[in-house]
This record gives sequence, C-alpha cells and structure tokens, in this order.
Amino acid sequence: MTKQPIDVAVEIQLPPEQVWDYVKDIKSHTEWMKDAAAIRITSESATGAGTTFECDTKIGPFKLLDKMEITEWTDNQVMGVRHEGIVSGWGKFSLTPAGDQATTFRWAESLKFPWYLGSRVGQICARPVLRWIWNSNLTQLKKKLEGR
Repeated sequence: MTKQPIDVAVEIQLPPEQVWDYVKDIKSHTEWMKDAAAIRITSESATGAGTTFECDTKIGPFKLLDKMEITEWTDNQVMGVRHEGIVSGWGKFSLTPAGDQATTFRWAESLKFPWYLGSRVGQICARPVLRWIWNSNLTQLKKKLEGR
C-alpha cells in the first residue's frame, strides 16, 4: 500500500471547527473506529505534533499493537500520523469546508505489512477490507457528530 494509499471521505453537516473539536481528542477515536479497541497516550502531551500513542487494533481475528506518532497537526484542518511497529506507514485526516456549515472529512492511509502478514500480497488483499472498515468508521463518525 505504500504506492497507492487508501482514501475515503464523508461529508459531515457541521463546520470544520466543530468536527475538529471532537476528533482532536485522540482517545475519542475508539468511540467511532470499529477497529480501535483501546488507545493509550504515551507522551506528555495528548495533542499536537509529537504526541505518541498506542492503539490496540482488532480486525476480525487479527489483533495488533499499533504504535503511532502525530507528525502533522493544523487545528481544524489536518492530523497526520506515522505508524510504527508490526504495520508501518502513514495516515492523515483532512478537514475541508463543504459549503457554509459542512465539512468533508477525508481519511488517507498508506500501510506496509510485514512478511508474516503477507507483505505486498497481504497489502493488496487487505485493501478492500480496510476501505470497508474505514468507510464504516466515517459513517459512524458522521452519525455521532450530527446526532450530538
């Protein structure tokens, strides 16, 4: 997946500032990400570039510890991460205005799997599953935020 990231998006009927106010709390991601079982902040700060955290990730029978660091942080616009450990790569949330009171929330990820998870073949096979999970996560985020 290092060549072609998975890229999904949803339109949320709230301005970027309100969406950001919720998603900037990294620990809250377990409330809308089906694959994030638990998140533990491992740095002094829980916000901004340099924040590190561990995520217990579960997809079907597969469980792994995903170690991440925030590499990019622009309030109300961008949160970028670097994945380290068993699965490596990068991810990014981007928020852009969609009219006066809406936000396009885009999630892009490029991941590299180790040989024992199928390496390149595992990455290709995982793409449709991960795309489905992340689209479901964004649907959950939209429902959660618009129902507030």
